[in-house]
Amino acid sequence: MDAHIKAAHAPAAPTYPINLRINGQQHQVEVEAWVTLLDLLRERAGLTGTKKGCDHGQCGACTVLVGGKRINSCLTLAVMQNGKEVVTVEGLADGAKLHPLQQAFIDHDAFQCGYCTPGQLCSAIGLMREGEARTVAEVRELMSGNVCRCGAYPQIVAAVTEVMGLAEHKDNPDRPYIPGTVPA
Repeated sequence: MDAHIKAAHAPAAPTYPINLRINGQQHQVEVEAWVTLLDLLRERAGLTGTKKGCDHGQCGACTVLVGGKRINSCLTLAVMQNGKEVVTVEGLADGAKLHPLQQAFIDHDAFQCGYCTPGQLCSAIGLMREGEARTVAEVRELMSGNVCRCGAYPQIVAAVTEVMGLAEHKDNPDRPYIPGTVPA
């Protein structure tokens, strides 16, 4: 028998039923065991705001909120999230009214190409819910898992700290900021 004929007769991979509440809507899907949450969101739910960056959990472009906590959706299997609440960047706004953090990103010009922005937004919302960051330096450190290749870090930090209500919104004044450079 030819190889292509064998492949046509091969048994289908088993699928598993899962229930997810994504951006406030209930979804029931059947997925193979190896499907990541990222691939389910982008390819099956059509929510392409969440970006596939490195696919290794190193860039943060795929950050979403699961049960209110920020996770890299490329590193978790969809079946592991059965029964959970998932919020993507598409679920942050309230209809036409932007989330305060989305508005702050606009006000502070906290994005350039925009590729990292969905992950940055979800990560920042998770960071605020965690309640661990109390200073600009802590915001910067706790957001360090989200890479911005354009180098908009000072604007991202300013947007996040403004929404958090921190007294000082600017990055360390001893660290000079030169537009177009990536602060180290």
